[in-house]
Amino acid sequence: MTVGGGIEARRLGKAYRAYPSTRARLSEWILPWRGPRHALRWVLEDVDLTVPSGQALGIIGRNGAGKSTLLKLIAGTLQLTTGSLSTGGRVNAVLELGLGFHQDLTGRENIRLAGRLAGMDAREIDRLIPAIAAFAELGGAMDAPLRTYSTGMQARLGFSLATARRPDILIVDEALSVGDDAFQHKSFERIRAFRRQGTTLLLVSHAGQSITSVCDRAVLLDRGRLIKDADPETVFDFYNALLAADDERRIRQAETPGGGIMTVSGSGEVRIEEVCLTDPGGRPIAIAEVGTDVVLRVRARASEDVPSLVVGFLIKDRFGQPIYGTNTALQSRTVGALRAGERVTLRAAMDLRIGAGSYSIAVALHATETHLERSFDWRDRALLFKVVNPRHAAFVGSSWLEPRLEIER
Repeated sequence: MTVGGGIEARRLGKAYRAYPSTRARLSEWILPWRGPRHALRWVLEDVDLTVPSGQALGIIGRNGAGKSTLLKLIAGTLQLTTGSLSTGGRVNAVLELGLGFHQDLTGRENIRLAGRLAGMDAREIDRLIPAIAAFAELGGAMDAPLRTYSTGMQARLGFSLATARRPDILIVDEALSVGDDAFQHKSFERIRAFRRQGTTLLLVSHAGQSITSVCDRAVLLDRGRLIKDADPETVFDFYNALLAADDERRIRQAETPGGGIMTVSGSGEVRIEEVCLTDPGGRPIAIAEVGTDVVLRVRARASEDVPSLVVGFLIKDRFGQPIYGTNTALQSRTVGALRAGERVTLRAAMDLRIGAGSYSIAVALHATETHLERSFDWRDRALLFKVVNPRHAAFVGSSWLEPRLEIER
């Protein structure tokens, strides 16, 4: 028995019946003794998942991977086909825009209807309506029909309603991605507040920053199966490599000297031979000071002729959040074609205006501006380094802006 906001799924599966024709569907309904006329189309298969109470889990995957189906099963809006699923406590969900709303009812009337369906009495609903309206920032639109709302307004109402009371389990799909920046900041702050109070969170997002900044753990779904379960950065690295390779067999993960996990993928026509951070004189360094000049050196070798090569890198903080990334194409610097056996070296000189902390560098070799079309070699966490601040005034954050202060009295 799952209690206190936990989730337990064992061999969970969901399938839909697929009929070759309307006639076959009708025949199965009228003449059931003649056997089934349908095939099962599985959208989730053999999913084992345990989420302890209070944990924040990110769910990642391509479109059609089964993410929304899994969320709807946990939310109770779909019935499972095989396996078992148990949840502890009250589950609130922000899923598809307008899900559960009536387009001809006003925002206020939809709140009342949804509240009654959730088991609240009229007095509790009346008490919550002002707070819901204030958080959703709908103003006079609360008394307008929902069909007059924009997608962003519907998202704000749905999220405000789902989070009017702290749930034991909160499920948030991509619906928040359509809201404006200010509302997204406010929503994620509410999510973080719920987390501090013990709410279990399931979050689906294609934005790596959302997952890595909020979640303790992430899982990757692909073609209806759970194929990766680890910390958010490791899972997102594998997911990005999967998008580029489109073949799980071309992706491997290995332990770095620092104890982390490095994801390596690519077709292999050009390979990375060295990734090194140096001072301006070319001496390798593992620790740098805030604001000093450093050089990232990347050496690669072609094993086959390639018509073009783009070299890119991405600096991430210890939470996996991107700090800065670019490539030779974005910088309008052409590497050109390479012949088999030829080597190329990129030196990227930078003023390291970032905060003290631990960082990693991902390096990618690909044929075009984006690594998603033809990736030769991609290595996440190819290099780890630290930044210290012994000389400048103390500050917080990932960027050193060095403000010039003036005071008037």
